[in-house]
Amino acid sequence: MKIDLANPAWRETLPPGRAVAGDAPVAACAFNRDGTLAAFALGDGRVRLLPGDVNATEAAPGDPVHGGAVLSLVGDPAGDGFVSGGDDGRLLRLAADGTASELASQKGKWFEHLAAHRATGAVAASAGRVAFVVRAGEVREFGPHPSTVAGIDFSKDGGRIACAHYGGVTVTSPGQTGVAPRLFAWRGSHVALKWSTDGKFIATGTQENDIHVWRLAQATDMRMQGYPAKVKSLSWTADARFLYTSSQPVFTAWPFSGKGPEGKPPLQFGEEGAGLMTVVAAHPTAEFVAGGYDSGELQLGDIKTRRSAVLRMADGSAITGLAWSPDGWRLAAGNERGDLLVIDLRR
Repeated sequence: MKIDLANPAWRETLPPGRAVAGDAPVAACAFNRDGTLAAFALGDGRVRLLPGDVNATEAAPGDPVHGGAVLSLVGDPAGDGFVSGGDDGRLLRLAADGTASELASQKGKWFEHLAAHRATGAVAASAGRVAFVVRAGEVREFGPHPSTVAGIDFSKDGGRIACAHYGGVTVTSPGQTGVAPRLFAWRGSHVALKWSTDGKFIATGTQENDIHVWRLAQATDMRMQGYPAKVKSLSWTADARFLYTSSQPVFTAWPFSGKGPEGKPPLQFGEEGAGLMTVVAAHPTAEFVAGGYDSGELQLGDIKTRRSAVLRMADGSAITGLAWSPDGWRLAAGNERGDLLVIDLRR
């Protein structure tokens, strides 16, 4: 059965899934390249692996791979496992069986942010004011930036990386010698960053409870205000027509087709949730979006029908991580208490 939020029967029945109680907060979650595994970055140094198939037997929890909290996690674009960063200053590659190998080490620093580029097999990471790109076994370092990097992402073709920091965003071309970094300046602290899926825009959340977006070709920018809290989660739709943002009680999407969002209110839809959204994740191929709340509620939204459905009821523990499987049928979620969830949307 297809996902149909216009059907009351679909909205009123919780989908099947696997729920596992953890012992440490979840910082992030991700699926591996083929969607057979979901991984959860935990505050006790472990990366917990669960089968993507909610009916498959799960393996026993592994030992910690980091000497402190795991802060960041992505699916490995060059393998069948994952890449993780921790507050122990280590960047690790994790195989599908959980074994770890070190990619980089920065004593006294934290690997807080990661991004992966599937087509090139590259991973970008940040530790303090420095950014790193790992590709084909080679680690290249970029920086230092004006302050601690608060968000990192690849351009659509993987040829550039963008780093958010105090005072704006710096774009660097790792594979090109003699190309100077480009600064897109805006005063204040930038706390999140996402490059649009069509490569035309870079969006950030700021300390001032708003979002800032740059048009790269024209080097022009725009500011969207009115949020009750800092926007720490941003997600572009697969076709780059909309930018989803957290920190609202309903799904909030800024339109970027045509003339863009200047002077227009965002598109808001769905049932108001219990609290404010902490994490949003647009579907990898279709017109759906997942949103997790500071109350623990989890919703699925459909921008086409302007409807939403509750996938998990509020339980008081904020959702801290969301990830779609590559095929878009499964959703992973984790919360502050350490609960791990994999949902199968096929019925």
